[in-house]
Amino acid sequence: MDDIPISALLIALAACLLISAFFSISETSMMALNRYRLKHLAGQGHRGARLAQQLLSQIDKLLGVVLLGNNLVNAASAALVTVITFRFLGHSEWAVTIGTLAVTFAILVFSEVTPKVIGATYPERIALPASYILSPLLKATRPIVWFVNLFVRALLWLLRIKPQPEGAQKLSMEELRSLVLESGSFFPQKHRSILMNLFDLEDITVDDVMTPRKRIEAIDIDGPIEDAQRQIATSYHTRLPAYSGHLDEIVGVIHVRKVMNLVKNGDLTREGLHKVLRDPYYVPAGTPLLSQLQRFQESREKLGLVVDEYGELMGLVTVEDILEELIGEFTTQSPLHGGTFRVQEDGSILVEGNAALRNLNRKLGLDLPVDGPKTVNGLLLEHLQDIPEPGTSVKIAGYPIEILQAQERVIRSVRIFPRLPT
Repeated sequence: MDDIPISALLIALAACLLISAFFSISETSMMALNRYRLKHLAGQGHRGARLAQQLLSQIDKLLGVVLLGNNLVNAASAALVTVITFRFLGHSEWAVTIGTLAVTFAILVFSEVTPKVIGATYPERIALPASYILSPLLKATRPIVWFVNLFVRALLWLLRIKPQPEGAQKLSMEELRSLVLESGSFFPQKHRSILMNLFDLEDITVDDVMTPRKRIEAIDIDGPIEDAQRQIATSYHTRLPAYSGHLDEIVGVIHVRKVMNLVKNGDLTREGLHKVLRDPYYVPAGTPLLSQLQRFQESREKLGLVVDEYGELMGLVTVEDILEELIGEFTTQSPLHGGTFRVQEDGSILVEGNAALRNLNRKLGLDLPVDGPKTVNGLLLEHLQDIPEPGTSVKIAGYPIEILQAQERVIRSVRIFPRLPT
């Protein structure tokens, strides 16, 4: 080797460092690839993505060929630096020490740290083109890689480690939620909000979104026909439950459009109302919203009566109630039910006692507890364990709440003040 010019040795050293840098940058970029993006590109016919997918499906062989090449050229670099150092400094202990430090520095800077930082920063730009080189290289060195992996598998077996195949790991719901939250500019805010609401549908039940029993608009089918006609004509709903005598005796559901046809033809009678009745559709309390949405779709129903384990009516839920949990309110509501709160100039909020806690939290950005009672009235009664007098104040979840009106064992209105700093 003494006959080789120093310039040739320097060129060979530079080539070794470059090859080592290629293996380092390829390894890091391959490991940093977004697997879902890679799958999408492969599905669109991108050849580099398909090759990268094939390489990642046999991760042990990929790492084998990368590390084999990397270690070979690093060893060659060390040998070349030793020879070059001896040429300049002679055969001495100092020359060996300086050569070792020099090759370590060169490999770290030019072949390890810098390439790996670049590979981690631009994984897709580097891994897909690199797969065109790594794929044939893997085929060419397959016998050597296979031989090395025999010892690797034996060592893993002794350590009781079983490698998982590529794609075996699945995203959990919380990981998927974090992925959507961190999507940034990839998703419009509205789309991101809908996806986040969709994740919550399994945790939210019909009890959280139903219209409470006391706010259900229903028709007494045994009452005067004039009252029924007036109620139907002024209703803001397309379907109304019908009961006989009292609300616990639900006999069916009336489609307002069909009744209006009877009114138009002058055929509205009690018998006519009975003819247009549809059988009521009951929903067990505590049913998750996603499950109920699927049941509505399967049964082709749009309105369900929520009942407890004893069959007592608790409330009413519709397809629109569930959809509004996903995309926000979009239906026209009765004026009687639309103004459940008013924001005051001092920052406090006047709230009706029957206002749903979830709606207040969503619309006003509050953080009132929703794991128990569903309305402001229920929350206060549970907290106080008594029917409070007007003027009573209490603090719940950091919010000072003043009872303004209480009548007939029900809290009619309250004032909620801004949350106190902790």
